[in-house]
Amino acid sequence: MEIGRGKSGRRAYAFDDIGIVPSRRTRDPEEVSVAWQIDAYRFEMPLVVAPMDGVVSPATAIALGRLGGLAVLDLEGLWTRYENPEPLLAEIASLDDVRATQRLQEIYSEPIKEELIGRRIEEVREAGVTVAARLSPQRTAQFHKAVIDAGVDLFVIRGTTVSAEHVSGRAEPLNLKQFIYDLDVPVIVGGCSTYTAALHLMRTGAAGVLVGFGGGSGHTTRTVLGVAVPMATAVADVAAARRDYMDESGGRYVHVIADGGMVNSGDIAKAFACGSDAVMVGSPFARSTEAPGRGYHWGSEAHHGDVPRGTRLDLGTIGTMEQILHGPSHVADGSMNLIGALRRAMATSGYTELKEFQRVQVVVAPRRFTD
Repeated sequence: MEIGRGKSGRRAYAFDDIGIVPSRRTRDPEEVSVAWQIDAYRFEMPLVVAPMDGVVSPATAIALGRLGGLAVLDLEGLWTRYENPEPLLAEIASLDDVRATQRLQEIYSEPIKEELIGRRIEEVREAGVTVAARLSPQRTAQFHKAVIDAGVDLFVIRGTTVSAEHVSGRAEPLNLKQFIYDLDVPVIVGGCSTYTAALHLMRTGAAGVLVGFGGGSGHTTRTVLGVAVPMATAVADVAAARRDYMDESGGRYVHVIADGGMVNSGDIAKAFACGSDAVMVGSPFARSTEAPGRGYHWGSEAHHGDVPRGTRLDLGTIGTMEQILHGPSHVADGSMNLIGALRRAMATSGYTELKEFQRVQVVVAPRRFTD
Protein backbone atom coordinates (compact mmCIF):
# COMPACT_ATOMS: atom_id res chain seq x y z
CA MET A 1 0.00 0.00 0.00
CA GLU A 2 1.11 3.58 -0.57
CA ILE A 3 2.54 5.35 2.46
CA GLY A 4 3.27 8.50 0.49
CA ARG A 5 4.18 9.40 -3.08
CA GLY A 6 7.77 8.33 -2.56
CA LYS A 7 7.27 5.23 -0.42
CA SER A 8 5.04 2.19 -0.41
CA GLY A 9 4.84 -0.54 2.19
CA ARG A 10 3.37 -4.00 2.56
CA ARG A 11 0.58 -4.60 5.08
CA ALA A 12 1.75 -6.97 7.80
CA TYR A 13 -0.12 -8.68 10.63
CA ALA A 14 0.58 -9.43 14.27
CA PHE A 15 -0.87 -12.45 16.07
CA ASP A 16 -3.49 -10.14 17.58
CA ASP A 17 -4.70 -9.35 14.05
CA ILE A 18 -5.59 -12.90 13.03
CA GLY A 19 -7.87 -15.69 14.18
CA ILE A 20 -7.90 -19.47 13.66
CA VAL A 21 -10.93 -20.81 11.78
CA PRO A 22 -12.49 -24.06 13.08
CA SER A 23 -13.14 -26.72 10.44
CA ARG A 24 -16.13 -28.98 9.86
CA ARG A 25 -14.48 -31.74 11.90
CA THR A 26 -13.44 -31.63 15.56
CA ARG A 27 -11.26 -34.01 17.56
CA ASP A 28 -10.82 -35.20 21.11
CA PRO A 29 -7.94 -33.13 22.60
CA GLU A 30 -6.55 -36.29 24.19
CA GLU A 31 -5.97 -37.74 20.71
CA VAL A 32 -3.88 -34.76 19.59
CA SER A 33 -0.08 -35.10 19.41
CA VAL A 34 2.09 -32.04 20.07
CA ALA A 35 5.40 -33.92 19.90
CA TRP A 36 8.26 -32.22 18.07
CA GLN A 37 11.52 -33.64 16.75
CA ILE A 38 14.51 -31.70 15.48
CA ASP A 39 17.44 -33.72 14.19
CA ALA A 40 17.86 -36.67 16.58
CA TYR A 41 16.11 -34.99 19.51
CA ARG A 42 12.43 -35.59 20.27
CA PHE A 43 10.36 -33.56 22.71
CA GLU A 44 6.88 -34.18 24.02
CA MET A 45 5.95 -30.57 23.35
CA PRO A 46 7.06 -28.03 20.73
CA LEU A 47 8.12 -25.43 23.22
CA VAL A 48 11.59 -23.92 23.70
CA VAL A 49 12.25 -21.63 26.65
CA ALA A 50 14.26 -18.58 25.62
CA PRO A 51 17.85 -17.99 26.82
CA MET A 52 17.12 -15.24 29.34
CA ASP A 53 18.59 -15.01 32.83
CA GLY A 54 15.24 -14.26 34.46
CA VAL A 55 13.86 -17.52 33.05
CA VAL A 56 16.58 -20.14 32.51
CA SER A 57 19.15 -21.28 35.03
CA PRO A 58 20.82 -24.71 34.99
CA ALA A 59 18.18 -25.86 37.48
CA THR A 60 15.20 -24.66 35.43
CA ALA A 61 16.75 -26.06 32.23
CA ILE A 62 16.85 -29.45 33.92
CA ALA A 63 13.28 -29.10 35.23
CA LEU A 64 11.92 -28.09 31.81
CA GLY A 65 13.73 -30.98 30.17
CA ARG A 66 12.15 -33.44 32.59
CA LEU A 67 8.73 -31.95 31.81
CA GLY A 68 9.21 -32.73 28.11
CA GLY A 69 10.39 -29.38 26.77
CA LEU A 70 13.67 -27.68 25.98
CA ALA A 71 15.25 -24.71 27.75
CA VAL A 72 18.20 -22.80 26.26
CA LEU A 73 20.92 -21.59 28.62
CA ASP A 74 22.37 -18.17 27.83
CA LEU A 75 26.14 -18.59 27.81
CA GLU A 76 26.61 -14.82 27.89
CA GLY A 77 24.43 -14.41 30.95
CA LEU A 78 25.00 -14.24 34.67
CA TRP A 79 25.62 -17.98 35.01
CA THR A 80 28.84 -17.74 32.98
CA ARG A 81 29.99 -14.41 34.43
CA TYR A 82 29.61 -15.19 38.14
CA GLU A 83 30.27 -18.26 40.26
CA ASN A 84 27.07 -17.62 42.22
CA PRO A 85 24.70 -15.14 40.54
CA GLU A 86 21.84 -15.62 43.02
CA PRO A 87 22.59 -12.45 45.04
CA LEU A 88 22.66 -10.43 41.80
CA LEU A 89 19.36 -11.93 40.64
CA ALA A 90 17.86 -10.88 43.95
CA GLU A 91 19.29 -7.38 43.54
CA ILE A 92 17.90 -7.05 40.01
CA ALA A 93 14.46 -7.93 41.36
CA SER A 94 14.77 -5.21 44.02
CA LEU A 95 15.75 -2.32 41.71
CA ASP A 96 13.41 0.54 40.93
CA ASP A 97 12.59 1.23 37.27
CA VAL A 98 14.78 4.34 37.10
CA ARG A 99 17.92 2.50 38.21
CA ALA A 100 17.29 -0.87 36.51
CA THR A 101 18.85 -0.37 33.07
CA GLN A 102 22.05 1.28 34.30
CA ARG A 103 22.56 -1.34 37.00
CA LEU A 104 21.99 -4.16 34.51
CA GLN A 105 24.71 -2.68 32.30
CA GLU A 106 27.09 -2.61 35.29
CA ILE A 107 26.31 -6.20 36.34
CA TYR A 108 26.74 -7.58 32.83
CA SER A 109 30.06 -5.78 32.29
CA GLU A 110 31.75 -8.64 34.19
CA PRO A 111 33.70 -10.76 31.65
CA ILE A 112 32.44 -14.17 30.57
CA LYS A 113 34.51 -16.98 32.08
CA GLU A 114 35.21 -19.89 29.75
CA GLU A 115 35.49 -22.40 32.58
CA LEU A 116 31.97 -21.54 33.72
CA ILE A 117 30.60 -22.22 30.22
CA GLY A 118 31.78 -25.82 30.44
CA ARG A 119 30.62 -26.22 34.02
CA ARG A 120 27.06 -25.01 33.37
CA ILE A 121 26.63 -27.21 30.30
CA GLU A 122 27.98 -30.24 32.13
CA GLU A 123 25.60 -29.58 35.04
CA VAL A 124 22.58 -29.84 32.72
CA ARG A 125 24.05 -32.74 30.77
CA GLU A 126 24.63 -34.81 33.91
CA ALA A 127 20.90 -34.59 34.66
CA GLY A 128 20.20 -36.62 31.53
CA VAL A 129 18.20 -34.01 29.56
CA THR A 130 18.90 -32.49 26.15
CA VAL A 131 21.35 -29.60 26.48
CA ALA A 132 20.81 -26.44 24.43
CA ALA A 133 22.97 -23.34 24.84
CA ARG A 134 23.12 -19.95 23.20
CA LEU A 135 25.85 -17.59 22.06
CA SER A 136 25.51 -14.38 20.08
CA PRO A 137 27.10 -14.22 16.60
CA GLN A 138 29.71 -11.81 17.99
CA ARG A 139 31.00 -14.35 20.55
CA THR A 140 30.44 -17.63 18.74
CA ALA A 141 33.93 -17.82 17.24
CA GLN A 142 35.53 -17.05 20.62
CA PHE A 143 33.65 -19.54 22.80
CA HIS A 144 32.25 -22.24 20.53
CA LYS A 145 35.04 -24.73 21.27
CA ALA A 146 34.29 -24.64 24.98
CA VAL A 147 30.62 -25.23 24.22
CA ILE A 148 31.28 -28.22 21.96
CA ASP A 149 33.88 -29.72 24.32
CA ALA A 150 31.38 -29.57 27.20
CA GLY A 151 28.93 -31.72 25.23
CA VAL A 152 26.12 -29.44 24.06
CA ASP A 153 23.39 -31.17 22.05
CA LEU A 154 21.84 -28.16 20.28
CA PHE A 155 23.86 -25.03 19.55
CA VAL A 156 21.79 -21.83 19.35
CA ILE A 157 23.23 -18.72 17.66
CA ARG A 158 20.77 -16.00 18.59
CA GLY A 159 20.83 -12.25 18.19
CA THR A 160 18.30 -9.48 17.63
CA THR A 161 18.87 -9.84 13.89
CA VAL A 162 21.20 -12.45 12.38
CA SER A 163 22.10 -12.57 8.69
CA ALA A 164 24.13 -14.97 6.61
CA GLU A 165 25.92 -12.01 5.02
CA HIS A 166 27.12 -9.70 7.79
CA VAL A 167 29.48 -7.03 6.44
CA SER A 168 32.10 -5.44 8.68
CA GLY A 169 35.24 -3.43 8.01
CA ARG A 170 36.42 -3.77 11.62
CA ALA A 171 36.56 -7.52 12.11
CA GLU A 172 36.24 -10.75 10.19
CA PRO A 173 32.53 -11.70 10.41
CA LEU A 174 31.38 -15.17 11.39
CA ASN A 175 31.12 -17.37 8.30
CA LEU A 176 27.94 -19.19 9.27
CA LYS A 177 28.03 -21.69 6.44
CA GLN A 178 31.60 -22.79 7.14
CA PHE A 179 31.05 -22.73 10.89
CA ILE A 180 27.93 -24.91 10.79
CA TYR A 181 29.58 -27.29 8.31
CA ASP A 182 32.52 -27.83 10.67
CA LEU A 183 30.37 -28.60 13.72
CA ASP A 184 29.11 -32.04 14.70
CA VAL A 185 25.95 -30.71 16.40
CA PRO A 186 22.76 -29.23 14.94
CA VAL A 187 22.59 -25.44 14.97
CA ILE A 188 19.56 -23.19 15.40
CA VAL A 189 20.14 -19.64 14.20
CA GLY A 190 18.23 -16.34 14.18
CA GLY A 191 16.44 -14.05 14.42
CA CYS A 192 15.18 -13.13 11.05
CA SER A 193 11.87 -11.80 9.83
CA THR A 194 11.83 -11.96 6.02
CA TYR A 195 11.63 -14.62 3.34
CA THR A 196 14.99 -13.70 1.81
CA ALA A 197 16.93 -13.54 5.09
CA ALA A 198 15.46 -16.87 6.19
CA LEU A 199 16.30 -18.55 2.89
CA HIS A 200 19.94 -17.44 3.20
CA LEU A 201 20.12 -18.75 6.77
CA MET A 202 18.66 -22.09 5.68
CA ARG A 203 21.36 -22.37 3.02
CA THR A 204 24.03 -22.24 5.75
CA GLY A 205 23.00 -25.73 6.87
CA ALA A 206 21.12 -24.68 10.01
CA ALA A 207 18.72 -27.22 11.49
CA GLY A 208 16.34 -24.49 12.60
CA VAL A 209 15.71 -20.79 12.04
CA LEU A 210 14.39 -18.41 14.71
CA VAL A 211 11.74 -15.97 13.50
CA GLY A 212 11.46 -12.63 15.27
CA PHE A 213 13.69 -10.26 17.15
CA GLY A 214 13.85 -12.39 20.28
CA GLY A 215 13.18 -9.81 22.96
CA GLY A 216 9.44 -10.34 22.90
CA SER A 217 7.40 -8.38 25.40
CA GLY A 218 10.49 -6.84 26.99
CA HIS A 219 12.26 -5.51 23.92
CA THR A 220 12.13 -1.87 22.77
CA THR A 221 13.76 -2.42 19.37
CA ARG A 222 10.87 -0.73 17.60
CA THR A 223 11.18 2.34 19.83
CA VAL A 224 14.98 2.56 19.79
CA LEU A 225 15.83 1.44 16.23
CA GLY A 226 12.48 1.71 14.47
CA VAL A 227 12.83 -1.93 13.40
CA ALA A 228 9.67 -4.06 13.57
CA VAL A 229 7.94 -6.80 11.58
CA PRO A 230 4.65 -8.17 12.98
CA MET A 231 5.03 -11.82 13.91
CA ALA A 232 2.14 -13.45 12.03
CA THR A 233 3.46 -12.14 8.72
CA ALA A 234 7.09 -12.89 9.63
CA VAL A 235 6.33 -16.52 10.51
CA ALA A 236 4.25 -17.05 7.36
CA ASP A 237 7.02 -15.57 5.18
CA VAL A 238 9.72 -17.76 6.74
CA ALA A 239 7.47 -20.82 6.43
CA ALA A 240 7.28 -20.05 2.70
CA ALA A 241 11.08 -19.93 2.61
CA ARG A 242 11.18 -23.36 4.28
CA ARG A 243 8.88 -24.78 1.57
CA ASP A 244 10.94 -23.29 -1.26
CA TYR A 245 14.23 -24.37 0.33
CA MET A 246 12.92 -27.95 0.50
CA ASP A 247 12.39 -27.85 -3.26
CA GLU A 248 15.77 -26.22 -3.83
CA SER A 249 17.71 -28.65 -1.62
CA GLY A 250 15.97 -31.85 -2.68
CA GLY A 251 13.95 -32.32 0.48
CA ARG A 252 16.01 -30.91 3.38
CA TYR A 253 13.63 -29.69 6.08
CA VAL A 254 14.61 -26.69 8.23
CA HIS A 255 12.53 -26.07 11.33
CA VAL A 256 10.84 -22.70 11.75
CA ILE A 257 10.76 -21.53 15.38
CA ALA A 258 8.71 -18.44 16.25
CA ASP A 259 10.73 -16.44 18.77
CA GLY A 260 9.25 -13.66 20.86
CA GLY A 261 6.02 -11.74 21.16
CA MET A 262 3.92 -14.67 22.42
CA VAL A 263 2.52 -13.95 25.86
CA ASN A 264 -0.44 -16.32 25.99
CA SER A 265 -1.63 -19.67 24.67
CA GLY A 266 -3.63 -18.07 21.85
CA ASP A 267 -0.47 -16.45 20.45
CA ILE A 268 1.29 -19.81 20.57
CA ALA A 269 -1.54 -21.56 18.69
CA LYS A 270 -1.54 -18.81 16.04
CA ALA A 271 2.22 -19.19 15.58
CA PHE A 272 1.70 -22.82 14.57
CA ALA A 273 -1.25 -21.86 12.38
CA CYS A 274 1.09 -19.48 10.50
CA GLY A 275 3.63 -22.24 9.89
CA SER A 276 5.89 -22.67 12.95
CA ASP A 277 7.31 -26.05 13.90
CA ALA A 278 8.02 -24.89 17.45
CA VAL A 279 7.89 -21.71 19.54
CA MET A 280 10.47 -20.01 21.73
CA VAL A 281 8.94 -18.14 24.67
CA GLY A 282 10.28 -16.29 27.68
CA SER A 283 7.76 -14.16 29.57
CA PRO A 284 5.22 -16.96 30.28
CA PHE A 285 7.92 -18.83 32.22
CA ALA A 286 9.31 -15.72 33.90
CA ARG A 287 6.04 -15.89 35.86
CA SER A 288 6.75 -19.34 37.28
CA THR A 289 7.62 -19.76 40.94
CA GLU A 290 10.88 -21.51 39.97
CA ALA A 291 12.10 -18.75 37.63
CA PRO A 292 15.44 -17.27 38.77
CA GLY A 293 14.21 -13.73 38.01
CA ARG A 294 11.68 -13.86 40.88
CA GLY A 295 8.89 -12.61 38.64
CA TYR A 296 11.05 -10.11 36.73
CA HIS A 297 11.89 -10.52 33.06
CA TRP A 298 14.61 -9.04 30.84
CA GLY A 299 16.55 -10.02 27.74
CA SER A 300 20.11 -9.52 26.56
CA GLU A 301 19.02 -6.37 24.71
CA ALA A 302 18.20 -4.72 28.04
CA HIS A 303 21.83 -4.46 29.21
CA HIS A 304 23.58 -3.55 25.94
CA GLY A 305 26.44 -1.23 26.83
CA ASP A 306 25.76 1.43 24.17
CA VAL A 307 22.21 1.07 22.89
CA PRO A 308 19.94 -0.82 25.32
CA ARG A 309 16.85 -2.04 23.48
CA GLY A 310 14.94 -3.76 26.22
CA THR A 311 13.44 -3.17 29.62
CA ARG A 312 13.08 -5.11 32.83
CA LEU A 313 9.45 -6.11 33.30
CA ASP A 314 7.70 -6.90 36.58
CA LEU A 315 5.42 -9.81 35.66
CA GLY A 316 4.87 -11.34 39.08
CA THR A 317 4.37 -15.07 39.63
CA ILE A 318 1.27 -17.14 38.90
CA GLY A 319 2.19 -20.80 39.43
CA THR A 320 4.72 -23.55 38.91
CA MET A 321 6.31 -24.40 35.57
CA GLU A 322 4.21 -27.55 35.41
CA GLN A 323 1.01 -25.53 35.92
CA ILE A 324 2.03 -23.05 33.24
CA LEU A 325 2.69 -25.93 30.85
CA HIS A 326 0.01 -28.46 31.74
CA GLY A 327 -2.36 -26.80 34.19
CA PRO A 328 -4.66 -26.87 35.90
CA SER A 329 -5.29 -23.20 35.14
CA HIS A 330 -7.13 -20.93 37.53
CA VAL A 331 -7.11 -17.87 35.24
CA ALA A 332 -8.86 -17.17 31.93
CA ASP A 333 -6.16 -15.09 30.21
CA GLY A 334 -4.21 -17.89 28.48
CA SER A 335 -1.19 -17.64 30.76
CA MET A 336 -1.46 -21.19 32.17
CA ASN A 337 -1.87 -24.69 30.69
CA LEU A 338 -0.20 -23.59 27.45
CA ILE A 339 0.06 -27.11 26.08
CA GLY A 340 -3.52 -28.01 27.00
CA ALA A 341 -4.74 -24.91 25.17
CA LEU A 342 -2.67 -25.79 22.09
CA ARG A 343 -4.15 -29.29 22.07
CA ARG A 344 -7.66 -27.85 22.30
CA ALA A 345 -7.02 -25.33 19.50
CA MET A 346 -5.84 -28.17 17.26
CA ALA A 347 -8.74 -30.40 18.25
CA THR A 348 -11.29 -27.64 17.64
CA SER A 349 -9.83 -27.20 14.15
CA GLY A 350 -9.87 -30.93 13.43
CA TYR A 351 -6.10 -31.62 13.45
CA THR A 352 -4.13 -34.25 15.35
CA GLU A 353 -0.57 -33.41 14.22
CA LEU A 354 1.34 -30.12 14.30
CA LYS A 355 2.45 -30.30 10.67
CA GLU A 356 -1.18 -30.73 9.62
CA PHE A 357 -2.23 -27.82 11.83
CA GLN A 358 0.10 -25.53 9.86
CA ARG A 359 -2.48 -25.77 7.06
CA VAL A 360 -5.40 -24.50 9.16
CA GLN A 361 -7.37 -21.57 7.76
CA VAL A 362 -6.89 -18.17 9.39
CA VAL A 363 -8.74 -14.89 8.98
CA VAL A 364 -7.84 -11.29 9.62
CA ALA A 365 -9.63 -10.49 12.86
CA PRO A 366 -8.38 -7.22 14.38
CA ARG A 367 -8.47 -6.85 18.15
CA ARG A 368 -11.44 -4.46 17.95
CA PHE A 369 -13.40 -7.36 16.42
CA THR A 370 -12.54 -9.85 19.15
CA ASP A 371 -13.03 -7.32 21.94
